[in-house]
Amino acid sequence: MVRALEQAIAEVAALPDPDQEEIGRRLLAHVEKLRSLREELDKGVRSLDAGKGRALDIDELIRQKTK
Repeated sequence: MVRALEQAIAEVAALPDPDQEEIGRRLLAHVEKLRSLREELDKGVRSLDAGKGRALDIDELIRQKTK
């Protein structure tokens, strides 16, 4: 385990149980979001590697997203 994570866990362990539970739930949710994002990034990279990419008109994309 990384030193910073070990230190954080030691600090959390000194807190009351309800606080530990809340921090644990939030940490698990954050880890799941990171995992999901990495999966999506990997999927995108595989798609690009397979030649499925296409040119992007950034100005058009911005117009579409700001409507």
